[in-house]
Amino acid sequence: MRPETGADGRPGEGADDRVVALLRARLRAADEAIETPAGLWESVRSATPRSRRWPRLALAAALVTAVLLGAWWFVRPSGDVSPSGDTSPSGGGVSVTVYNAERACRQLRTLECALRLAKNPYAEYAAEDNAAGRVWHGDRPAALCVVTRGTLVRDEAGVTSTRWYLVRTEEGVTGWLPGVRTRNLADVRTCAPDLTRQTPGTDSRTPE
Repeated sequence: MRPETGADGRPGEGADDRVVALLRARLRAADEAIETPAGLWESVRSATPRSRRWPRLALAAALVTAVLLGAWWFVRPSGDVSPSGDTSPSGGGVSVTVYNAERACRQLRTLECALRLAKNPYAEYAAEDNAAGRVWHGDRPAALCVVTRGTLVRDEAGVTSTRWYLVRTEEGVTGWLPGVRTRNLADVRTCAPDLTRQTPGTDSRTPE
């Protein structure tokens, strides 16, 4: 049988319709032959909540961490408040080495080369009534505790510090040693507030 043709010799519309109908029938049959694996949709539905739950758990963990860090920030020790421990003059301490910035005085134990121990770390270091004792270069008194916001002291080499160590000498003299008078590398606990109730002072040159 000849295919239907039009006046111009091309296939007619009737033939095109039959071809389209045949293709549609074959596609429908192929689609019906494809089977969905058993349990596929149940697996998809059960996996979705878990995948959404992970970001929520991560966000919750981050929030808890932030809260804990914030709480620690408010309760952490700060300033010159001492942790638990004995910081009384009769307690133990950490040995620190006295340092004199004047090289010519390092071998001499004269009054001119002595370094002052102060009574008050917040008063003027050179004040006449702020002397508790003397130490010399190389001495190793016991540092009982430290304050970090005392009077600013500058040594002969220009080094400055607001740290002061409450020390006890081998002779039993207790006083405050400016941080510039030592090159301490050991950890020393901070002093209890009842040891330093004075108002902080200002910049102070070392006494002659």
